Amino acid sequence: MSSGTGKSRVDGQAAYVLHTYPFSETSLIVEAFSCQHGRLALMARGARRPRSAVRGQLMAFQPLELGWFGQGEMRTLAKVEWVGGQPLLQAHALLLGYYMNELLMKLLPREDAHPALYDAYAEALRALALGDTSQASLRRFEISLLRELGYGLTLDVEAGSEHPVEADSHYIWVIERGPVEAGSPSADTPVFTGRALLAMANDDFNEPETLAQAKQLMRMLIHHYLGGQPLSSRRVFKELQEL
Repeated sequence: MSSGTGKSRVDGQAAYVLHTYPFSETSLIVEAFSCQHGRLALMARGARRPRSAVRGQLMAFQPLELGWFGQGEMRTLAKVEWVGGQPLLQAHALLLGYYMNELLMKLLPREDAHPALYDAYAEALRALALGDTSQASLRRFEISLLRELGYGLTLDVEAGSEHPVEADSHYIWVIERGPVEAGSPSADTPVFTGRALLAMANDDFNEPETLAQAKQLMRMLIHHYLGGQPLSSRRVFKELQEL
């Protein structure tokens, strides 16, 4: 594998397609998330032609091997191979898949490799494809995303101290700091049990309370780090619920 200058070529890279959009009458821009190279933009020349060999392969949520060449912000897609298909996402699972892709597109810098996040993303897709309704893998993906981006998601120690979170205590979450023992929080301030925070820290999502509080905490933190950017997937989900 080579990179850096000239027409350097990279082959056999595990990746997923996050998004595609037309570039010309015949070509596509492919936003991909690769294990070893992070998120990158690839020009798929001729991919919009009816007889293009890659046209039907550039599907989101399916494991692929990609090859590309070039330098700068836009590389040229050279090769696409399927790596054992998995069931297509359906209904609610499909919206959750788009939600994950949208988070990666909005929060993940280009060409910043995060193998642990890639694994969490792949595992969440497998779970969704197989009909997992608990969404535990989705919560693991969100936690991995925030940690990999350097937001210091410490769940088992109180903010500003070395005092461990205690299972029988209750906490509020202070943005950019972490859990602080709840005194008299306002009615609109979410309160988290120490038991749920410790379970999240231990990657244990077996209890419904942990899943519910993890969803609440992730929603609050992701909203903050998006900096006001709206999520199209969340809007669509809300509109479908209203229907």
